[in-house]
Amino acid sequence: MKKKVAEIVTISPEEAEGELVAVYARLGRGRAPANIYQVQSLHPASIAAHAELYRTVMFGPSPLSRAQRELIATVVSEANGCHY
Repeated sequence: MKKKVAEIVTISPEEAEGELVAVYARLGRGRAPANIYQVQSLHPASIAAHAELYRTVMFGPSPLSRAQRELIATVVSEANGCHY
């Protein structure tokens, strides 16, 4: 069975301009930002909001340990067929 995959237009770090350059620099820390952020490159403010949400969920106060949070993220990624 053939699988249809959606194509998403992204802006690479080399092509980035303006606000996106700054957002990529904050997230990349000397490396290219993760693809999950680059997929939102047409809307730089959404990348910053996504990164903040991730930090809150993974590192903020919670009844779950960091290991439990990582385990949940891994299981969800596997269930979604995502290699992240």
